[in-house]
Amino acid sequence: MCQLLGMNANTPTDVTFSFTGFAERAGHTADHVDGWGIAFFEGKGLRHFVDHERAVDSPVAELIRRYPIKSRNVIAHIRKATQGEVRLENCHPFVRELWGQYWVFAHNGDLKDFRPRLHASFHPVGSTDSEHVFCWIMQELAKSHAGAPSVRELTLTLRELAAHIAPHGSFNFLLSNGQALWAHASTQLHCIERQHPFAVAQLSDEDLSLDFSTCTTPTDRVAVIATAPLTRNEPWMRMPERSLHVFVDGQRLRD
Repeated sequence: MCQLLGMNANTPTDVTFSFTGFAERAGHTADHVDGWGIAFFEGKGLRHFVDHERAVDSPVAELIRRYPIKSRNVIAHIRKATQGEVRLENCHPFVRELWGQYWVFAHNGDLKDFRPRLHASFHPVGSTDSEHVFCWIMQELAKSHAGAPSVRELTLTLRELAAHIAPHGSFNFLLSNGQALWAHASTQLHCIERQHPFAVAQLSDEDLSLDFSTCTTPTDRVAVIATAPLTRNEPWMRMPERSLHVFVDGQRLRD
């Protein structure tokens, strides 16, 4: 299946270190070779890159590794196709607009026989189960709320929608509107929250380490979410199965 990477921070943060290790799984340390993508929020704007080539070879991925774009919310995905051909339109993350906000979604899993009717303004361009379910989520959010609700209200609605979808297969996903990052664990998803005092982290998929104390301030907070831990010397937490978590300003909000 695919793999997910998400970052949420309280200040614009460079995701290059995490992405470097993550991209190794697209052909070197794992076989997620059917395309990749990444989206960075910058204020109300969004930088969105996708490529149907594997990330270890993609010139676009090389640009991301060398150009330190800073963002408070990032979602990345490397694909191992289960539904839909290896085409650009089937590469995650997918983007839609709702309530004057960009929404970004990426899915790891395989949903069987879940193609609900889409009757609003959200329709897939590609042929994946992932894009179809994203359109359905956007449709149901628009039906449930007349305008943009609070993060906590959105979390309640998303928890109900995820519970409706999850019985149809594996449904790990990341979703963001630039204000918060939602992560749903169906089978396997991990997270870590970094804050002062920052230490040295060592990538699991690459011979590379970074001393975060040299590039942060004492007030920085950063949460990183990944299918499998990206570093070998940090205390990653495995999220419970069928649980939805929301991250704001670099930390997970407790219910």
